[in-house]
Amino acid sequence: EFFLCLSNYSLTRNHININSITNQMMLATRLRSIRSNHITAAAFSTQPIDSNDSPPHRFKYDAPWLHYYTNHKHPDVMNFINGSFQHPNDANMKFSDNIECSDPSTNKVLSYIPESSSKQDDASTTPSSLEQAIAAAKGAYPSWSSTPVQTRQRLLLEYAHFLHKKEVREEIAYWITLENGKTMADAMGDVWRGLEVVEAATRVGNDMMGDSLQNLSSGLDTISYRVPLGVCAGIAPFNFPAMIPLWMAPLSLATGNTYVLKPSEKTPSASMLLASYLNDLGLPPGVLNVVNGSRDTVDGLLTHPDIKAISFVGSNSAGEHIHDVGSKNGKRVQANLGAKNHATILMDDADRASTIKAIVGAAFGAAGQRCMALSVVILVGDLSVSQEWVDEVVE
Repeated sequence: EFFLCLSNYSLTRNHININSITNQMMLATRLRSIRSNHITAAAFSTQPIDSNDSPPHRFKYDAPWLHYYTNHKHPDVMNFINGSFQHPNDANMKFSDNIECSDPSTNKVLSYIPESSSKQDDASTTPSSLEQAIAAAKGAYPSWSSTPVQTRQRLLLEYAHFLHKKEVREEIAYWITLENGKTMADAMGDVWRGLEVVEAATRVGNDMMGDSLQNLSSGLDTISYRVPLGVCAGIAPFNFPAMIPLWMAPLSLATGNTYVLKPSEKTPSASMLLASYLNDLGLPPGVLNVVNGSRDTVDGLLTHPDIKAISFVGSNSAGEHIHDVGSKNGKRVQANLGAKNHATILMDDADRASTIKAIVGAAFGAAGQRCMALSVVILVGDLSVSQEWVDEVVE
């Protein structure tokens, strides 16, 4: 069960050491870009802009996962497959089928999300982007799963150290705020909570230990091992674009599985950035892949024979579908869906001011879009006093 959130890694120690210098150079380049604090769309856009159209959104940071066309005002979001950003090349892809990714504060389109598992016609021999991502993860699995656990943990320790840099967390938080609508402070907390799981993954070795018992029966000893499952997948929601992907992938990597992550089509950029950071630090190609899309892509993960386990966080309806279809296709599925939280307040025993402040924060923090959001408050005591509480909560 622990290995449900797993992924894959595959390199020898020599390979990692050889790449260390170039990886440091790549990170230095990225940080220089971050510190410049501004990059215009013109720096990575070549399409002409119609005089009657508003210009493309000007992003504060470089976005190598965005692909611009000469005849489209807004970019497509690429996938991260086998260590590089790749545009979906599915045979039946139509621009009209793309999903809009918008800034919720303005409703203006930021980018378009192509479906990574568009339906192929019978004559097509081109594998979908989802199939390419799963194939890359499957190919990387033998080497990564045989990499010593200390080596895998060491890479994640470097990752945690890198994510501790304030300028790095600010870059991730920028994309969360832009696509999700959170305040910058809330988005920074989103990244920080995910970072804590990365830190936990750096000491996963103890949890991976098996068991042994000598002389279970006459002349019989028993030994058990915990081993990786293979290619695993994660399906993340929109409300925590950094935290929940970081719940999934780091533990996957630490325990020797390879991974295919499907972020929410509403908030793809944080996952793309997190994957590229890890790649820059030396994660072997194919170990972690990110594919975009909606239900078609999800169903592709649920039914693909090479996916061994699936983790999901999100709504009830989606979670029930994922659990049902994934289980029927022989996969281990863990689905964290929905939530209902009640608070019972003994008014005579509670400090009114601090309790009301806590109620408001619990109910409406993150715009109420979190599984821990308070949806019901039960006030115990005098009815007239309870109405005073309600009025103060509304105020």
